[in-house]
Amino acid sequence: MGYTDKVPTPCYVADKQKLIKNLEILKRVREETGCKILLAQKAFSMFSLYPLISEYLDGTTASSLFEAKLGYEEMGGETHIFAPAYREEEFDEISDICGHIVFNSFNQVRKYKDRVKGSWGVRVNPEYSEQDTAIYDPCAPYSRLGIKLSDFDYDAFSGAEGIHFHTLCEQDSYALEHTLAHFEEKFGQIIRDFKLKWVNFGGGHHITRDNYDVSHLIQLIKQFSEKYNVQVYLEPGEAIALNAGTLVTEVMDIVHNESDIAIVDASAACHMPDVLEMPYRPEIIGAGKKGEKKYTYRFGGNTCLAGDIIGDYSFDEPINPGDRKVLCDMAIYSMVKNNTFNGINLPSIAVYDSETDEVTVIKQFGYDDFKNRLS
Repeated sequence: MGYTDKVPTPCYVADKQKLIKNLEILKRVREETGCKILLAQKAFSMFSLYPLISEYLDGTTASSLFEAKLGYEEMGGETHIFAPAYREEEFDEISDICGHIVFNSFNQVRKYKDRVKGSWGVRVNPEYSEQDTAIYDPCAPYSRLGIKLSDFDYDAFSGAEGIHFHTLCEQDSYALEHTLAHFEEKFGQIIRDFKLKWVNFGGGHHITRDNYDVSHLIQLIKQFSEKYNVQVYLEPGEAIALNAGTLVTEVMDIVHNESDIAIVDASAACHMPDVLEMPYRPEIIGAGKKGEKKYTYRFGGNTCLAGDIIGDYSFDEPINPGDRKVLCDMAIYSMVKNNTFNGINLPSIAVYDSETDEVTVIKQFGYDDFKNRLS
């Protein structure tokens, strides 16, 4: 990699040209359907790149006041928000900066709708999803996210302009097609009866994945928007920065306990929590699976958590302290979820432009960043 030895470690590196490649695909969807696409900041909030992203997308969506302020201040365009519940002392500021507010219950609608300055709607639960990972399934039993049709309050919904659903996670357009059928069966008449202006298809659309059928997505959006005469919104997070970032880490030591174990200065627990929560094994450039190549190592972080394990990898040559390794697809759900457990420093943040081979270190962290979160 052109930047591996040019950055401090650990370091998140966003690849500008790969980001643009993703944004061009999203631009095609916008232009061919008339839909609007928002950056879901919960997946990627590297706001130094917001000016670039704003050239391709319509704005941002948020899950909290702080995310909303970040999108409003740094991206511009439209600012949307959904939260399971809103704090009383924050709502007026949210209403000032968010043109679209989505409520999760009719209790929240009755409490706040008269204070909304822009457009509002509700999140619904179509009671259908194709999730394999329970922690990410908003349609699972006892879900706190979205209103079921059986609980719909038609009187309280008066004055609403939109409706929102979000059931996908890293899924394709065919999962969306199946979801739309259930959504329309339950809520299609509500869209017509209330003459709604917009429908938000939520996030989880893996539009920029290599095998994603973009043409099929375009067809679905056009059919839906024409059928109901509404503005369709998509709010992907992963798709915007999918495969557009890495995490560069340095090997600190090699220990042995039944297997060779590489202690690295990146931590699953601190720097890529989804490795443990999902869980999954991130790819490392040049590495194979356990036993695939001659030398196998387990990669672990430099914390006291016994389970701070990144994964098992094999290499053609032995690795040594001081070697640098590059973990793939680390732009998403990394910077936004990292932490300083054990006092482990946060990774630096950099941008790489493969056209110019230029590396720009955007930010480095230190003791004060750790200390000031605890005072």
